[in-house]
Amino acid sequence: MKFSKMQGIGNDYLYFNCFEEKIENPSELAIKLSDRHFGVGSDGIILIEPSDHADCRMDIYNSDGSRAMMCGNGIRCVGKYLYERGLVRKDVLKVDTLSGVKTLFLDVKNGIVHSVKVDMGKPVFRPAEIPVIFSKETVIDEPITVDGNEYRITCVSMGNPHCILFVDDVDAVPIEKIGPELEHASIFPDRANIEFVQVLNSGEAKMRVWERGAGETWACGTGACASAISCAVNHKTGRKVKMHLKGGDLSIEWDDRTDTVFMQGPAEFVFDGTID
Repeated sequence: MKFSKMQGIGNDYLYFNCFEEKIENPSELAIKLSDRHFGVGSDGIILIEPSDHADCRMDIYNSDGSRAMMCGNGIRCVGKYLYERGLVRKDVLKVDTLSGVKTLFLDVKNGIVHSVKVDMGKPVFRPAEIPVIFSKETVIDEPITVDGNEYRITCVSMGNPHCILFVDDVDAVPIEKIGPELEHASIFPDRANIEFVQVLNSGEAKMRVWERGAGETWACGTGACASAISCAVNHKTGRKVKMHLKGGDLSIEWDDRTDTVFMQGPAEFVFDGTID
């Protein structure tokens, strides 16, 4: 099997062209190949598959073998892969995901995709649709207690569940302890991605992310969108936010006319390989 390793600001996956390759047992394959000591090393694998109603379908498996609905950094890499490998030579693409069909706008210069802007859709605040078990109509700056500690959280879905906490110093957060505690909290029936956000000014914020099924990663596109939205609804920033993640920066805009969220950032090939 041939694969390509790609990364979007440090969020790295192994990509398989399933127009040509047939992948069996993708969950087991993700666990084996993602291991950074005994495998190739990645946050998971992404299958690029044919679709009847889009340019392709993106199927994601995390490093623990669980299936993900959507990945913002991963979908940018899919766009770059489709264009530069000649599967689809268009600068506006449609990609089918478990969270619906997403539109990608490619910034192409001399045949190279330099960045990708993604229509991420509208944020979801209704607890039952995130999902989060909560009695109020929204979860915005609400207190919860987990393992005897109280946290104030904001919850939003960008195709997958996100729980955002605002902190004074994001680098000082013991993410390896708090991240899994919150990910597996009883109020999250499908677990949740946990974002820790430090607001820098009205247009910038810094974040770290604990991704369900993967642990701390260098970046999370849907998490950056959810964090930017949370900054806005908590009146900490405007609706255009540059999010600084461990792996790099993403530009997020929450359009106040259409309620649509747009994310723009880079995507890069790391290397190609073959698995016996």
